[in-house]
Amino acid sequence: MAFDYDLFVIGGGSGGVRAARIAAGTHGAKVALAEEYRMGGTCVIRGCVPKKLMVYASEYSGLVSDAQSYGWDATVGAFDWYSFRGKLDAELDRLEKAYRSGLSGAGVTVFDCRAVLVDGHCVGLADGQVIRAKHILVATGGAPFVPAFPGSELAITSNEIFRLEALPNRVLIVGGGYIASEFACILNGMGCEVAQYYRGPQILRGFDDEARNHVADAMRVAGVDIQCNTDVARLEACADGIRAMAEDGSAGVFDKVLFATGRNPNSAGLGLEALGVELGRNGQIVVDGFSQTAVPSIFAVGDVTDRIALTPVAIREGHAFADTVFGGLRRKVDHSLFASAVFTQPEIGTIGLTEEAARDSEAIEVYAANFRPMRTAFAGRDDKALMKLIVSQKSRKVLGCHIVGPGAGEMIQLVAIAVTMGATKEQFDATIAVHPTMAEELVTMRSLVRQG
Repeated sequence: MAFDYDLFVIGGGSGGVRAARIAAGTHGAKVALAEEYRMGGTCVIRGCVPKKLMVYASEYSGLVSDAQSYGWDATVGAFDWYSFRGKLDAELDRLEKAYRSGLSGAGVTVFDCRAVLVDGHCVGLADGQVIRAKHILVATGGAPFVPAFPGSELAITSNEIFRLEALPNRVLIVGGGYIASEFACILNGMGCEVAQYYRGPQILRGFDDEARNHVADAMRVAGVDIQCNTDVARLEACADGIRAMAEDGSAGVFDKVLFATGRNPNSAGLGLEALGVELGRNGQIVVDGFSQTAVPSIFAVGDVTDRIALTPVAIREGHAFADTVFGGLRRKVDHSLFASAVFTQPEIGTIGLTEEAARDSEAIEVYAANFRPMRTAFAGRDDKALMKLIVSQKSRKVLGCHIVGPGAGEMIQLVAIAVTMGATKEQFDATIAVHPTMAEELVTMRSLVRQG
């Protein structure tokens, strides 16, 4: 049977692009990729990258205030969203070109149109072409959604937040996950009046309880009106904006209502089920440890599989797929241990088990330090940082590390190396501290806070 390509990738996000580049550039496969929107996917175009740039932008008002405490004659005016958005658009254009250049350099053929599966080896393009490939990789990612309720059409999602013509004066963010909480901090830092509704008892469900309580307290002090055990019943357009009625009968008027209550895998309309590819309850593509579906020639990586919806995980899955199928290396991705960061203000960096999960699995020790960072303490701020280690009583291994404070995302990447290698508390203790730094607390904590 003759094939046009060894591999056809549907989706130009992080996972699909990595798979295509490794398969073609490293292993010499003949590869094509189709993307119907913009190269780079959620992370580059409407996720991690623009969000992090917005995080940076939102922090400068506080930094200028700190600068005054350090003796600088510094002032800050109003935030110019229009100017910032222009530079943001230009940066995303640059990154998209870099992604395209990387694919071209690896010898990947790119089709700028939608692709669907015709059978286990055929892909149909929106321009009418039908292409045969020995292997097909689905890497179409996921998308935010607004649940159906009265007035839901008035809400926006994280996709639209980057394209606003102007910043809202008053914004309601619905949801308690990391995306909702990050945008609550971002918009608050940019000068918006922010309310956050979450139906559960505390935001950032799934993170360490002590860490998420710490963040929620800091967000409230900074001015975010977090209302837990609260959900929107309906939205109505009114003369002053959008009236949001909560389930408890209370109401508020906002210029924008942002829903960040979850994401769905982009699997609909691809022709998967008709070919025998199993989909899960939420529409995720079901795959084995090698990212292979029930149809041997069809694979899937990234958010469309709903395993761990993080860009570095999608990249690792795409790389492992290419090494396995085209490099003969049989590589699986270990999803059991990974570091992540939440770019709230303050940030969270985390790897491994929460205190709650660890206590349910074995006897543990908890070491923690709660302190005022030197830089902001000198500036007169009352904010505090949290460093926390969860340790196995039996093996002495560090089962989890949770950091809340400035630079937590940077610190957790380095801690993750030690935790992934199975470092013990005594090995942390044997490490000489770098002084004066926040991170030194990770290797100087000696007092046992509690056992469980």
